[in-house]
Order: sequence, then structure tokens, then C-alpha cells
Amino acid sequence: MTSIREVAQMAGVSPATVSRVINGTAKVDEEKRQRVEKVIRETGFRPNEVARSLFKKSSRIIGMVIPNIENPFINEIAKAVEAEAYRKGYRVTLCNSEEDSRKELESIQMLERMNADGIILMTNSDEQGKNLGGFQIPIVTIDRKGSEDHAIACLQADHYTGGKIAAEYLVKCGCKKIVNMRGLQKYSSARERFAGYMDICKKYNLKPEYVECEYNFEDGFRKSVELLRKYPDVDGVVAANDMVAISLYKVLTKKGYRVPQDVQIIGFDNINLSWLFTPELTTVAQPIKEMGKTAARIIIQNVEGKKVKKEHIFQVKLVERDTTVLRTYE
Repeated sequence: MTSIREVAQMAGVSPATVSRVINGTAKVDEEKRQRVEKVIRETGFRPNEVARSLFKKSSRIIGMVIPNIENPFINEIAKAVEAEAYRKGYRVTLCNSEEDSRKELESIQMLERMNADGIILMTNSDEQGKNLGGFQIPIVTIDRKGSEDHAIACLQADHYTGGKIAAEYLVKCGCKKIVNMRGLQKYSSARERFAGYMDICKKYNLKPEYVECEYNFEDGFRKSVELLRKYPDVDGVVAANDMVAISLYKVLTKKGYRVPQDVQIIGFDNINLSWLFTPELTTVAQPIKEMGKTAARIIIQNVEGKKVKKEHIFQVKLVERDTTVLRTYE
């Protein structure tokens, strides 16, 4: 492989001049610039990216650590992050922790050694923030509280409002026995959504009912069976997320329930599958693309020395589709 010194020798300039041409860090005489570019084309020279990142203190790499690569919500966030990063001339390195806190920490350590410009962290551990204090690399968290002290920014949707509007819409649809398939309460997002549901139950004098499940199809399926065993007269369900809502629909139809005539369902997230699925799923929409783009922009703004906002709360909205129906009573 051709070195920068060899390029300089062939072009009749100094290695510093070659570096300035490559990096655009200073003005170079036009004739010298053309000689350097000609040699680079002829030799196929490629600069050492590791050396460049150490010199410029920027690798133009954004790390992203996620808990579960199979989760469609996380996939769509990651897609938005990558698109915005690429538009700005950055690359994304994706690390899947598989919900293992040790693997998550090892991924952060690796990205720091790689001289990444920052990390976007999606963790299923609210306690992980306690372990981030020893890192120098900028970290942006998405969809979790608990890392605020050591993150340069924290992004999340208004989960509390999401829980409220989902439950209240089922009340307006005429539901009397509303069960919440709440997420695990160790997650701040699940706690806030459930708090919203509880306040609506209090407002309308409804008895709170719930089963607890993880944010995935498999556990959603198991807990849907449990839900019907405990609450056979259920007529409305606020699901933990869209995947849980879809698993519930499958169990309901297998048991002979009709959706939305017998049981109405509201999901959470508004992933692409929610409208590709039949029947199309009523859900609480998070602004997934906006959240992903914002996370990438914050890392880049930090690299550029710009001040970044610490806390970002994104608004949610109800998307009415086929798994609910407003009923008119005389």
C-alpha cells in the first residue's frame, strides 16, 4: 500500500501538503493540489482512517448500542439514525447487547477505543446509567431514564400521556373492562405508560386490571393467554407495544373473540408493521424517525462544539385504525 510519504515524494511536495489536500484543512497552491490529486488517482492511495481519526480527534463514526436487534421499534430508530448520520458524512457501528448488561458495557468500551464520536444508547436497564460515569465518550440515551447524569442528552416520548390517551380512547369506545398489558415496571417507559392508564381508571371510576409482559411477541403471546384466563370478560386492552398487541390479536382470534366487536386493542409505537398487519392496528404513535434523526444530530453537534439540549420529550398521538371502533349509544 502506498504511504502518504510516498505520495508526497511522487508529487514533489511535503507530507504535510498531502495531508492538507486530503483533509482540506488549509489552502494549497492549485498546481501542487493537482499534482497530489493526480498521484492519489494513479496510486489508488487511501488515507489511514485510524490515524486520521486520532489526528483530527474525530472518526466520523457514531456507535449505537441496542438491547434487541429483533425489535421493530429499535430497527426503525436505528434506520433513522443511520440515514441522518450518512447524510452528514458519518457512519454508524451497531452493537446488539442482547439485553446483557455486561455485553452492553463491553460494547461501549469498544466504541470508546475505536475513537467513535459518540454513542446512542438504547438500554433495557434503567440502572445502567450508574456505570457510565467512567466513560469520556459522549452518550445520548433514547427511551430510558436512569442515565441522565452521565449522558449529554436524553430522548424519550411522552409515555405518560401515551398511556392516558390509549386508556381514555377505549373508554370513549364504550369499553367497561379495560386491561393493561403493561411492560416490565423496571423500565421507566412502562412505569409512565401504566401511570397514565391508572389515572384514567381513577377518572372514570374503573377498576385497574393488568398483566405484565416484556416488549416482544413471544412473551406477549404467553401473557395474552394468561389475560384471557384471568379476565374472560375483557372488552378493551392497552398493549405494552405494537408487537404485544399483534400477539394478543392472534390469541383472541384463536379463542373465538372478534376484534373489535368483542375486544378492542390499542398498541404503542406505530411501527410499520402496525399498518401492514390485518386488521390495521390502532396505536399510540411515537415520532420514531424524528427521534432517531435528533439523536444523530446531537452527536454531530457535540463534535462541532455546539451546545446541545439535555432533555428532549417528544409528543405522542393516537392513530385510529381497525382494532377499535367508536360506538354510538341512544
